[in-house]
Parts: sequence; structure tokens; C-alpha cells
Amino acid sequence: MKTNAVDKVAYLLLVVGGLNWGLVGVFEWNLVTKLFGVDSGLTRVVYALVGVAAVYGLYSVVNMLAKGEDA
Repeated sequence: MKTNAVDKVAYLLLVVGGLNWGLVGVFEWNLVTKLFGVDSGLTRVVYALVGVAAVYGLYSVVNMLAKGEDA
């Protein structure tokens, strides 16, 4: 599987989101809100980008499975 710039950004955002949720789950500490503020517009943008990356990641996995590639 060849990755392009969009894939790399999406994967990076998925890692950021996953690490943030891990911190929330284990330590009840949200890195995104600590960096940008609880009600900050930038916080909402980060969350939205992570959500878009998750949808893109889901699309990529479904596409790979449909083609018979390893995920």
C-alpha cells in the first residue's frame, strides 16, 4: 500500500486523537483542552479534524478490505 500526504496527515491525526482519548480514559486529563482551552474554537477544529481523519481511515480500511489487501 502506497501512502500519500493525505494518508500521512490522517494517520497522524488518528494517533493524536487516540493518545488524547487514552489520556482522558486513564488520567482524566485532556491534552487538547489543556493546550487550546475548553471552549476554544481551535479545540473544536482539532476535534473536527480528528473526526474527519477517522472517517477517512474507515474509508481506507473498507477500501483495502474490498480490494483484498492486508489492513
